[in-house]
Amino acid sequence: MPSSHLPPWIARQAAELLARPGHAWLLQGPSGLGQFELALALAAAWLCDAPTPQGACGQCPGCHSLHVHAHADFVLLMPETHMLERGWPLPEKAQAEIDEKKRKPSKEIRVDAMRDAIEFAQRTSARGRGKAMLIYPAERMNAVTANALLKTLEEPPGDMRFVLATEAAHLLLPTIRSRCLTHTLRWPDAAEALPWLAACGVHEAAAAALLQAAGGRPAAALQLARSAESQAEARTTAKKAKAAFDDGQQAAAAWARLPKALAQGDASALASLPTAEIVARLQKLCADLMAAQTGAPPRFFAAADLPARPLPLPALAKWWGQLAQAARNAEHPLNAGLTLEYLASSARQALNSAKATN
Repeated sequence: MPSSHLPPWIARQAAELLARPGHAWLLQGPSGLGQFELALALAAAWLCDAPTPQGACGQCPGCHSLHVHAHADFVLLMPETHMLERGWPLPEKAQAEIDEKKRKPSKEIRVDAMRDAIEFAQRTSARGRGKAMLIYPAERMNAVTANALLKTLEEPPGDMRFVLATEAAHLLLPTIRSRCLTHTLRWPDAAEALPWLAACGVHEAAAAALLQAAGGRPAAALQLARSAESQAEARTTAKKAKAAFDDGQQAAAAWARLPKALAQGDASALASLPTAEIVARLQKLCADLMAAQTGAPPRFFAAADLPARPLPLPALAKWWGQLAQAARNAEHPLNAGLTLEYLASSARQALNSAKATN
């Protein structure tokens, strides 16, 4: 990916890392900061036929091969579910097994894929620019998969480079972390993030609210702007352009209304979302309410959108525990309707706890 196509804060970090030697990088930080984009930018620069200090040229045959997901010297290790979501092709054997319904796409990085990648690392570079392996999210390697990588990571062939990207570095084996140079992704300033969101089609009036809702993470703000509640409305072809323009405003307005709606027992804004996303949004609300107990400013919601009176800390702590338990079960095949009903009920109880104590 050429640096000109990257958000400015990612392009700046890519240039910094490319100026430093090292065969293995570990990129860490919260989700929504661009770990995958930065990792791919590094790999692209390593494999580019005419790299610049800022990164890949984006024009050469090597860059084109990577862009179409067909570079002979690049291997991507990612859960199959992630690869399908991002449009990356699965290995032929894995695709055949899924097509024949022998198994479902894996949510972890499979050890078979790691073994194939290690065999790839031993080959001679096809284009003469070396080879690159990208692993994301690296915390999706289980212990067997991670241990299979260790020897190659510690003693790689001379032309092999690695970039691991993670949103939960603490879950990685210490032996993996110790073999990599570590870079913690930086939070972009609003002065950079807001123009980027506008360039991505987010309505200017909604961008600031969505950026706050995402905790300052531009990629997460963009996802909110395109979220299910604003996309699910029926649209005629003639209205599509205007609907796309309005998505950001609708998402921002829905976010601002969420605390009051939940206090009234209305969870319709969450109905079309996956359970994990519902829990994540409720955790943000609970975190802001707990911050209010200490006099700290809210991080995800505007203060005017939160209950005017502080809520009892024991009630919020109980709610946080319920949400933590729900997060652990978010991937289980539970009844979505009943799960939403439970989460909405616990939210309503917590948000009305000040009245209950009077």
